[in-house]
Amino acid sequence: MNEQRCAWAGDDTLYRHYHDTEWGVPLHDDSQLFEFLILEGAQAGLSWITILRKRNNYRVAFDDFDAARIAAYDANKIESLLEDAGIVRNRLKVAAAVTNAQKFLAVQDEFGSFDKFIWQFVEGKPIQNKWRSQEHVPASTPGSDTMSKELKRRGFKFVGTMICYAYMQAVGMVNDHTVNCFRYAELLDDKG
Repeated sequence: MNEQRCAWAGDDTLYRHYHDTEWGVPLHDDSQLFEFLILEGAQAGLSWITILRKRNNYRVAFDDFDAARIAAYDANKIESLLEDAGIVRNRLKVAAAVTNAQKFLAVQDEFGSFDKFIWQFVEGKPIQNKWRSQEHVPASTPGSDTMSKELKRRGFKFVGTMICYAYMQAVGMVNDHTVNCFRYAELLDDKG
């Protein structure tokens, strides 16, 4: 493809594929929403390409992001994960994945789905931004502030406002492709 892309997609094949096929596409599947919640938390302080390169390892290590299984992880399982070089071996992030699985299940019980809960922060449809360059794209917004506060109130970990905004971008709650990117117009038509 010779289409123009967002500047951050660069030349890396994996990054470009992610940009072209996933980033900003509205997701409503709870298992995929949970996967991104865990991966965005793991990314804190690191580059997203680092996490993308480890994504398949995460799927294996974390039982294909099965929230019920992860919620039941004990200290021995956490220790074994901390020995897995295929993931980010940070004790707080691994423990947060377990906590977040438990809180995710609680939200599903309360709302019927995580999808119904999380999409309320954008009133159920993607926000269509019109950024001319990457420099204009914010790291957080009042909406991500609100989401972060609510997730923290519910006991989720690694859900600061910048992580929440990256999550919103990844799962298509906002269309932050720059207007010159070929995906911008394609996703304008995808109302979630």
